[in-house]
Amino acid sequence: MPVIDCRGLACPQPVVTTKQALDQLKEGEMIVIVDNASSCNNVERFVRSQGYSAEIEEKGQEFHIHIRKSGAHEEKKVEPEEKIKKTVVYINSHLLGVGDEALGTVLMRSFLKTLMDLEKKPSRLILINSGVRLASEGSEVLETLKKLSEEGTEILACGTCLDFYRLKEKLRVGTVSNMYDITQSLLEAERLIRP
Repeated sequence: MPVIDCRGLACPQPVVTTKQALDQLKEGEMIVIVDNASSCNNVERFVRSQGYSAEIEEKGQEFHIHIRKSGAHEEKKVEPEEKIKKTVVYINSHLLGVGDEALGTVLMRSFLKTLMDLEKKPSRLILINSGVRLASEGSEVLETLKKLSEEGTEILACGTCLDFYRLKEKLRVGTVSNMYDITQSLLEAERLIRP
């Protein structure tokens, strides 16, 4: 059984390395070893999104992810509704625009509230850099983001950014994500909005 050692690799390398190993594995099992919970969550989410099973075993500070790939696996079929509009909103700051911080805060709050009020919601909202503050404890727009999430908008918050701002434990809405998922979302978007 192949063992893929991803210890010490920075985001998104554990996911990229796992994908490469899965592409080479016709069917059967393999183990991916990572040394932090974020990488474990990212790899597990990726594996399951591809239709494979994943079981996690903690061994001290390490996570051993047992992956099973069967030959009967079929590519995920995209339903017609999914093809119609994949709108992604990409936010890289907790402020909207460049200039006065107070004005930038008001504009971002207004933008997100307007987004919530529109009939058609985006399929994904990506938060990177200081944008992750918007989905964290104490944010003035937290309730708006929670409503967007409840309406079906998937919210991805960059794990590296959350770590940088020491907000990982304070994330209150959305999913801790990685650069692989974020880049893939941007490439697959039929419409990209960057306020």
